[in-house]
Amino acid sequence: MIGYTTVGTNDLQRAMAFYDALFGSVGIARLLELPQLAAWGVNWNKPIFGVAKPFDGSEATPGNGVMIAIGQRTREKVRTLHAKGLELGASDEGAPGVRGADGSQAFYAAYIRDLDGNKLCFYSVGPGEED
Repeated sequence: MIGYTTVGTNDLQRAMAFYDALFGSVGIARLLELPQLAAWGVNWNKPIFGVAKPFDGSEATPGNGVMIAIGQRTREKVRTLHAKGLELGASDEGAPGVRGADGSQAFYAAYIRDLDGNKLCFYSVGPGEED
């Protein structure tokens, strides 16, 4: 259903370096770079995450209540992305862990804010390895 999503930035070069390193930590590569935006994904047939300078030329600000959730196959990748984000200067918005009832459909998630204040969630669903 979702083809792609974007968050705003005021410093595209800094944002690209952040997301190259963040997503590279779990094998996701940059698929597109244009003068005003860049995008990452596993291929063009899966949802893509982008970062862009605002089209109207105004300052980019994080949306209140807006969050982008990026699914992962394993809890280990959730932890990797969270740790890598913090290493790259992101702020912690919630350490990796099970949210809600544990069980066969456990929602395991971690949250950060990127260098521009955009909130990201990394998650996996289902039973996981012991934490």
